[in-house]
Amino acid sequence: MLDEFDTITEENIFLFAARNYYNPLGIDPEEFKSDLNKFKYIKRLLNRYIINNVLNERLILNHLIQLANVFGIKPTLKILEFKLNKKEYWSILKPFLIFLKYIKNTEYTDIKMDENVINQLRKI
Repeated sequence: MLDEFDTITEENIFLFAARNYYNPLGIDPEEFKSDLNKFKYIKRLLNRYIINNVLNERLILNHLIQLANVFGIKPTLKILEFKLNKKEYWSILKPFLIFLKYIKNTEYTDIKMDENVINQLRKI
């Protein structure tokens, strides 16, 4: 299903997410909406880190794991790329994705990882 969408836009992101959504308990519109909102929550947590230097690493990990469980890793990455389109976010996000083994260290090579995030994740 991933191949059908070369680029995600505001017009097709909902359809892309719906086509890649898997919930073994069945598709409940409220649950789907709740899962989609996790992308917003991650963005807020990254902004909180950027502004206040407060990193909720376990909460970010939790949201990323939940998203990958219901959308799959590749679709989750594609939606994250669309929703979090600033390099600033990705320097924080990349260590989490490597930690979870969602990407390899050799991917997204143009992004320098935040050292503080790396150190926090090493403590887990």
